[in-house]
Amino acid sequence: MIGKTMNGTSKMTTITRRIFFLSALLFSINSVQAASSWPDGKPVTWIVPYPPGGSTDVLARSIAQELDKKLNARVIVENRPGATGTIGAARVARAKPDGLTLLGTSIGPQAIAPHLMAKLPYDPIASFKPVITIGTIPHVLVVGAKQPYQNVKELIDAAKAEPGKLAYASGGTGTILQMQGELLQIKTGVRFVHVPYKGDSPALQDTLGQQVQFMFAPIAAALPHIQSGTLRALAVTSTDRLKALPNVPTMQQEGFDDFAVEQWQAVFVPVDTPDDTVQKINADIAEMLTTPTVKTLADKLGITLAGGTPDDLDKTRKADFEKWGSVIKQTNIKN
Repeated sequence: MIGKTMNGTSKMTTITRRIFFLSALLFSINSVQAASSWPDGKPVTWIVPYPPGGSTDVLARSIAQELDKKLNARVIVENRPGATGTIGAARVARAKPDGLTLLGTSIGPQAIAPHLMAKLPYDPIASFKPVITIGTIPHVLVVGAKQPYQNVKELIDAAKAEPGKLAYASGGTGTILQMQGELLQIKTGVRFVHVPYKGDSPALQDTLGQQVQFMFAPIAAALPHIQSGTLRALAVTSTDRLKALPNVPTMQQEGFDDFAVEQWQAVFVPVDTPDDTVQKINADIAEMLTTPTVKTLADKLGITLAGGTPDDLDKTRKADFEKWGSVIKQTNIKN
């Protein structure tokens, strides 16, 4: 009797194991098929949390057009501007985690704004799963051609001689352009006057017009003026010298450690999106970054295309979140 019971139990255990194995195998197959078929003919909405016409928007539309061709499915770019990019980000955080709603955003809403806004409608880390880094935008420290400063040291020496007198422009409070000015103050112990503008363009115009002494500007916007001689480039914020400005030193070469600053653009999805789907989106967008159309546009915008894994982006966003949070705390910046 005992032998029969043990034998029956053994048979039941074997059957149970087989059922478990087949269920796991079926689940795995279904997961792979779901990821490989993304988006399965369904339209994809690519949220850009900025107004139309900016570099994030223009590049997103170019990539979306290329994805249209590859996926045989509509990829619709939808602008949701406002509140320093956080309105669009909140829209994606609330979206269904099926890979059909993407957030194409930049460093501001994910690593800077959260430290400035008391009630953010999402968690910049916990609400999103990273997909891929689209590219990075280096910046250049510039002064108007009529300013006397020939290098960063001369600018800092002048500021030390007259504390609180020299002013720098930015595209607004909480932008990466302001953050670099604040970081320079921390590194040097010098106090500058921050003059925020409603956008990078008016800030650059007043730098050209000598109303302010300097600014950290996106390379694409500043380069024509540097080449024409109306702006003087003192240093670039990239890790290495730029091909477009081979004679301009980096901030590190000017004596400032840990001053490599690049404004990244990246894609995120709601946090519960399956990993297999994330990997499929990553692979498809990475392929689009190699197309001639996207590469040509990126060159015009001054964007260095990146790519990489979701983990690469995760490390970048977390490092920048900590870095700029520390800068904001040390300088007591208020929105």
